[in-house]
Amino acid sequence: MILMNDFKIEPPAIREAMQAAVARVFESGWYVLGGELKAFEREWASICSVDHAVGVGNGMDAIEIALRGLDVGPGDEVITTPMTAFATVLAILRAGATPVLADIDPNTALLSMASAERCFTSKTRAAVLVHLYGQVHNMPGWVDWCRQHDIALIEDCAQAHLASQNGTVAGAFGAAGAYSFYPTKNLGAVGDGGMLVTRDETLARRAGTLRNYGQSVRYHHPELGLNSRLDEIQAAILSTRLQWLEEFTQRRREIAAAYRAGIVHPDVRLLAAPEAESAHVYHLFVVCCEARDALQGHLQAHDIQTLIHYPIPIHQQPPCLEMRRDPQGLGQSEHHAACCLSLPCHPQMSDADTAAVIAAVNAFKLP
Repeated sequence: MILMNDFKIEPPAIREAMQAAVARVFESGWYVLGGELKAFEREWASICSVDHAVGVGNGMDAIEIALRGLDVGPGDEVITTPMTAFATVLAILRAGATPVLADIDPNTALLSMASAERCFTSKTRAAVLVHLYGQVHNMPGWVDWCRQHDIALIEDCAQAHLASQNGTVAGAFGAAGAYSFYPTKNLGAVGDGGMLVTRDETLARRAGTLRNYGQSVRYHHPELGLNSRLDEIQAAILSTRLQWLEEFTQRRREIAAAYRAGIVHPDVRLLAAPEAESAHVYHLFVVCCEARDALQGHLQAHDIQTLIHYPIPIHQQPPCLEMRRDPQGLGQSEHHAACCLSLPCHPQMSDADTAAVIAAVNAFKLP
């Protein structure tokens, strides 16, 4: 079976290095907000070419803390996409703000600027731009759009580790970037983890307070925060896995290039190619097919695992049925959710695995 992710076949050197990192934490006797976290924060800030990185409990908390750190909350509206993990919208709600859902561009499945424009009101304070599947797209345009509307740009970088455009890395375009280090991410921990990155020293300082109960210095709580700290073990593991990230990212791109060259089925549509190789890190390689369920069953029969990201758009989830949205509707999001399918694209795949996926897709017969 060709799996969507297969950690058990990672190089033994990775497991050995992670075990050594964990042992180092045990020997230190310091498990929360210690040296390992500070070192990883410096490393990740450097990679993102920003001045500050604040380790938090998960990617959702990173978005919430970014919003709260920018004083976006009750009475404010935040534009985002319905084609995302539920955590994106939940973070906006937890910050006390009102999500407003804009439609997607069907060629990329990313937020449509024209739809976002229709969603803008005098109450709009921010846009959460999701770098879905690992792609950054038209970032100069989005930076200008947010500047013209005098709103904050927050990047949901949960799937976009190392993605860049014109030399700027995901998370460094806007006021803040929010990363997830969930195990299946391109850089993953062995549990939950997240990071807020920013160039803004004031925001970084406030984020550090918010993640630790709202505590500025010990026992002094100038505001109500939350308990959201990236622990020392996860930070040490992430620093270790970081050594393989560029190599693994390149392998994802090689697999994606083979898919783009090899998949020629007339009823299987590929999303638009990135503007430059650096702009996509292929956390997911997604195709669209009107007979999606039949294609998924066909691939399963050929021992190829696939997943659907995401079959139910946000506005069709029970708590979000009345959520504000583009007045022209969210038809592109609904169509994409009904036909998208994620193919395996992880760095442990062999050339033979990749060829097998291509052959199976091309052999699919419509029911």
